[in-house]
Amino acid sequence: MEKKLILGSAQWGWTVSRQEAFRLLDIWLEAGFRDIDCATNYPINRNPADFRASEKILLEYINAHGLRDLRITMKIGSLGNMRSPEINLAHSFILMMGEEYHRVFDANLDCIMLHWDNRDSESEIRDSLGALSSLQTEAGIRPGLSGIAYPEIYARANTGYGLSFDIQLKHNILQSDFARYEPLRSAPGGSSHRFFAYGINAGGVKLEEKYDTGSTFIARGGQPEKAAGTLEKIRSVLPGLNTAFVRPPLKTMNHIGLIYAGLHTGLSGILLGVSSAGQLKETLDFWRNIGTFDYSDACSAFEKIVASTR
Repeated sequence: MEKKLILGSAQWGWTVSRQEAFRLLDIWLEAGFRDIDCATNYPINRNPADFRASEKILLEYINAHGLRDLRITMKIGSLGNMRSPEINLAHSFILMMGEEYHRVFDANLDCIMLHWDNRDSESEIRDSLGALSSLQTEAGIRPGLSGIAYPEIYARANTGYGLSFDIQLKHNILQSDFARYEPLRSAPGGSSHRFFAYGINAGGVKLEEKYDTGSTFIARGGQPEKAAGTLEKIRSVLPGLNTAFVRPPLKTMNHIGLIYAGLHTGLSGILLGVSSAGQLKETLDFWRNIGTFDYSDACSAFEKIVASTR
């Protein structure tokens, strides 16, 4: 498959220890991957002492190994890791953060993304895009967007710049923001944007709804009962999908998420939110299965389930 996989770091320094993050990076690089996603406010664990902890772990690993061939995406804007909507995406702040990350990560920095923008002012957004345009022109840094509230305003504000964005959006069988970004896709030049799915396993929800105390789903405030109906429909179709063809069976929400996002024609890739070395190895193994076997029937079945729950 041509789609890109990106290693996420949202849990590093929280439910993922420094040592486990290093193991994830070892596996990732040994498998030939180079794309890594991070954000100034990771981990978002409401502990001010951990603000920017994820990027510090990443930088320590880079410096220890002398790496210069990574493709790092850094998301900026949030002023803390308390899950507050407070942001700073002023022109000068974007330039300052872009310059800092360009200095810190050097050749490894690929993209600067505006993160969690709830503004509805077209003039302010246009000013922010001007800063991204400058970073691209002067340092070759790709512009990006993640979790923005008003894609339609971004589409209008981008008219004078014609920027091609990397765009991260939530997309899984329980929730998808893909349709919400239609204004950017349908705007002039919209075909040049690249869309990447995150949260593909719905924040750690499990097919059997059994969670231990350290689960990512519970740590993030997940409510299993809200997913119960959809999960029951998924469980009902799996026996047929797992016996219809000679191919590795679908056993987890991660498998389902990889298929649902990986076979989506409008997505350019997937951001992986794995939290252990075992999860990463299993994810990469199943990703290879998707490239080897035909799972289009499974994707169609999941799309029907989603349509039936709307």
